[in-house]
Amino acid sequence: MRDPIELFREWFDAARAGGLELPEAMTLATVDAEGRPSARTVLLKSVDERGFVFFTNYESRKGRELAENPSAALVFHWAQEPRRQVLVTGTVEQISETESDAYYATRPVGSRLAAWASRQSRAISGREELERAYAQAERAHGEDPPRPPFWGGYLLVPETIEFWESRPNRLHERLRYTRGSKGEWEAGQLAP
Repeated sequence: MRDPIELFREWFDAARAGGLELPEAMTLATVDAEGRPSARTVLLKSVDERGFVFFTNYESRKGRELAENPSAALVFHWAQEPRRQVLVTGTVEQISETESDAYYATRPVGSRLAAWASRQSRAISGREELERAYAQAERAHGEDPPRPPFWGGYLLVPETIEFWESRPNRLHERLRYTRGSKGEWEAGQLAP
């Protein structure tokens, strides 16, 4: 049986090699404490044997929802031939401050300042408020802004990974991996 993380990497690399713009774009679905779902597109920054890593403001809507309910789903949709989709479900946890700091340091200065300026998902009076906050962050932090304490990375630890590939006559290929109680992966075929 194939390792699903390795299979994901193969499909991801094929999407990139096929010229797909932003193969790392993924839909992140979360649920708040009352069970109301929401979804948005974020960028995958890394994947390894632990799971899938992305970064955001911890105080954003998604950050608040993940604090209330750490279950989430990711969907990757690659529309070029062969058309493929990967669905990942699991639990989400914050990564270490060290790992968040290391990634934050690689971001362009403007993006680092924007992390300070934008209280993501909060209502603002207008664009001018955001631009003032950015200018204030630039004055306060200069050319080497530290990572804000309210911004960092999350790891989605996969419990299931489903691979979907388009086939003629809508008889698509669907393969689902489910993590067992001892961390081992079990594979099964699904009807399209």
